[in-house]
Amino acid sequence: MEFLLNGGTKAAKTPAGSFVKDSDTAHFVEDVLEASLKVPVIVDFWATWCGPCKTLGPMLEKLVNAAGGAVRLVKIDVDRNPEIAQQMRIQSIPAVFAFKGGRPVDGFVGAVPESQVKELIQRVAGTKAGAGDAAAMLEEARALALEGDNQGAMALYGAILEQDPENPGALAGSLRCLIQAGQASEARHVLDSLPEELLKHPDIVAVRTTLELAQEAAKAGSTAALRAAVEARPGDHQARFDLAMACFAEGDREAAVDELLELFRRDRTWNEGAARQQLVKLFEAFGPSDPLTQSARRRLSSLMFA
Repeated sequence: MEFLLNGGTKAAKTPAGSFVKDSDTAHFVEDVLEASLKVPVIVDFWATWCGPCKTLGPMLEKLVNAAGGAVRLVKIDVDRNPEIAQQMRIQSIPAVFAFKGGRPVDGFVGAVPESQVKELIQRVAGTKAGAGDAAAMLEEARALALEGDNQGAMALYGAILEQDPENPGALAGSLRCLIQAGQASEARHVLDSLPEELLKHPDIVAVRTTLELAQEAAKAGSTAALRAAVEARPGDHQARFDLAMACFAEGDREAAVDELLELFRRDRTWNEGAARQQLVKLFEAFGPSDPLTQSARRRLSSLMFA
């Protein structure tokens, strides 16, 4: 599920000594999606008229604060923020979702016992021995990869996999490093050897999407010819779509995003919404923490809600 809500200019304040904050539509990207790249975020969707919410809400706050920063809690009033409730397909409250890496990974609906809330926090916080060290190493490896240090990132991912061979974040990171190094066939071979459960993990799905996009982009054609076609016939949506993929094939991610956004602006319904669908694939391939993903999401959101 992709979240295409505008980020705000200033996040809601968190009380001193608390890991709980109220948020809204304008700050959802910053308070939940971007924050969950660093630490798991549990989101409580509630309303003032909801009786069970009055019991579950304080329980969540107590347990999250007791976790001492291993997770954060963000509270969303669905009456004041119907856009988010609609996007999350929330049909009843209280509804609780846990986010990690910019994506929902766990949750429940309705009032549940305190023991079940504790289990959720333990699952998303990763309270196994060494989990904190692995998480820190993952963050460092991702930072190195973004800086272009493919070799350094690969070394860190390898160190994590030595201790935890099925760590999805490290597996996905190492596969991205292989693709970046021009070893797409090796990455595909590793993917094909992974167990089914790992293949369902969002990080691994994103790598598979990257490989699929690369294969599709390789068939797009010449950027020069396609750009000439678009300049001659601005309404040729297929040519603009192909141009976006040709740009992606050449590594010009910004141009690929720009062309798809322009196509969406011109005709969002063309080819059953192909421009938006392809943008969502690109966001998944780039990863939620990529600056281009974050800026393009906001641009797409502006077009959608204009």
